[in-house]
Amino acid sequence: MKIAIAQLNPTIGDIFGNANLILESAKKAAGEGANLLLTPELSLIGYPPRDLLMNPSFIAAAGDKLQQLAQDLPGELAVIVGTAIPNPNAVKAGGKSLFNCAVLLANGSIQKVFNKRLLPTYDVFDEDRYFEPGTQSDFFKLGNIKIGITVCEDVWNNEEFWGKRSYAGEPFLDLVKAGVDLVLNLSASPYAAGKRGVRSAMLQHSVIRSGIPIVYANQVGGNDDIIFDGSSFCINRNGELIQVLASFETDFGVIEYDEAKRDLVDITSQNPTEVKGAPLSFSPQVGDAEIWAALVLGVRDYVRKCGFSKVVLGLSGGIDSALVAAIASYAIGPENVLAVLMPSPYSSDHSVNDALELAKNLGIGMEMLPIADLMKAYDRTLANLFVNTTFGIAEENIQSRIRGNLLMAISNKFGHLLLSTGNKSEMAVGYCTLYGDMNGGLAVISDVPKTRVYSLCQWLNAGGIGKGKDEAEPLDLRSQALPGNESVGAVPPCPPSPYTPIYPPFGKEIIPGNIISKPPSAELKPGQIDQDSLPAYDILDDILERWIENHESVKQIVAAGHDEAVVVRILKLVRQAEFKRRQAPPGLKISDRAFGTGWRMPIAKASFY
Repeated sequence: MKIAIAQLNPTIGDIFGNANLILESAKKAAGEGANLLLTPELSLIGYPPRDLLMNPSFIAAAGDKLQQLAQDLPGELAVIVGTAIPNPNAVKAGGKSLFNCAVLLANGSIQKVFNKRLLPTYDVFDEDRYFEPGTQSDFFKLGNIKIGITVCEDVWNNEEFWGKRSYAGEPFLDLVKAGVDLVLNLSASPYAAGKRGVRSAMLQHSVIRSGIPIVYANQVGGNDDIIFDGSSFCINRNGELIQVLASFETDFGVIEYDEAKRDLVDITSQNPTEVKGAPLSFSPQVGDAEIWAALVLGVRDYVRKCGFSKVVLGLSGGIDSALVAAIASYAIGPENVLAVLMPSPYSSDHSVNDALELAKNLGIGMEMLPIADLMKAYDRTLANLFVNTTFGIAEENIQSRIRGNLLMAISNKFGHLLLSTGNKSEMAVGYCTLYGDMNGGLAVISDVPKTRVYSLCQWLNAGGIGKGKDEAEPLDLRSQALPGNESVGAVPPCPPSPYTPIYPPFGKEIIPGNIISKPPSAELKPGQIDQDSLPAYDILDDILERWIENHESVKQIVAAGHDEAVVVRILKLVRQAEFKRRQAPPGLKISDRAFGTGWRMPIAKASFY
């Protein structure tokens, strides 16, 4: 029996477009002699659909399209599709009105429905808001082969692996007890740095303790602030990864189940790569190539799925806006990126020159709009009100807000998406200006700490994205998908794009060296540098990671070697900046704990440390 995996990039709500993606994959699978096609979680409607699920007409349209899709599929092929279907018992018995389910389509009709049992409510997930949990795990037979079906979270409750139980039930083990020969998983597992290795290690553990092989199909693409990396894989009975699909791009693969061996064998894929003997441990280290690819995909899909074609951003001559400009030019093509330099009397000559050099290196559009006259106009307007006060933060922030207004005017006039350029370190402590540099439709690096910003720029300058346009190859992070195998030093370019980005020559300095080497500064007053207000970024980022992502206490952070007064001051800034973050544009999530959908802190709260 041949099983095909369609690693799809669906658009949320685009029922007809997503159905076409499934249908095209089904035709390809049939052409390669597959008997069964597996698609990701909610592949028909896109994940996460959120409150679209509350619209009865949306659910009805999805149901109609599912029926039509069943009739349109190749007759010799069975297809597993992810969708939401009504809960027929909700009115009389109570409970949520929908199931998150996998549907078996074959012979022109719906053959069987498998309801997701474990509904996550942590991080970005809020499935209990919409779905009723399934009550049992189930399987179907294809010939003599018993195939168990799970949906995403259903395979994550592995008590032996995690050392704890997150749910009462363990669907994977229930299927093992039912005597299945094979388990399939439809997934929409969001990306976080290092998560690919965690997934494979967890499922390898499940397979080894059960002896049941698994085929895991994950969604790929960016949907709002969430990035899905794909990285689908197959694990044989020995716990070996015998097929790994591409990361951060759509892919398709075919694996064979040998009934005599009761195992997955052989590989026939459009990107044939065989990976065997992967270690069960995984490395916590994450390469710049992985994060770069995630951010490029996130920007590309956000622009495309929101109906934009061009972007605009403020270019200051600093490292944050330099990185965002590079990501954007690579994601959608330099001809679709407009950078705006808005120098003030406090802007240094080297910052202006650095910004101009960067724009030239990237080949992006560039406009210069000096703001000195606008600053004077504000001073005149506020003179009577500000009389007998000294120059301070209010005046500094006016400069940022002038720039924010100019960028929004350009966005409004030409229909460009405005990209904001603040990093996670700044967002955490509020070192950003509301209605100024926080203006935008997408915060590209708001989940990237400042130290990682430097690392990414250094990696980029070292030739991280390729050896030149003529020598460029498709992105293939299969070697990095395996636990403990980074291979950061030789990473090919990012995913193929409908645009034609410029690939800089290998070893060429893309980000001007002065941008990386100079002390970071907002340049809102003479001689200003970030460290006037903040500790060194390596210290700040370590404190923030321990507090935000690792949930360490003040006592634990101090025990790790940090000064208590500094820790308390930083955490106070984090608490005070909550109202700013609540008004920030959506930011691309690359960590386990990002500001945005999964961050649900109250604004009005007292300190408890």
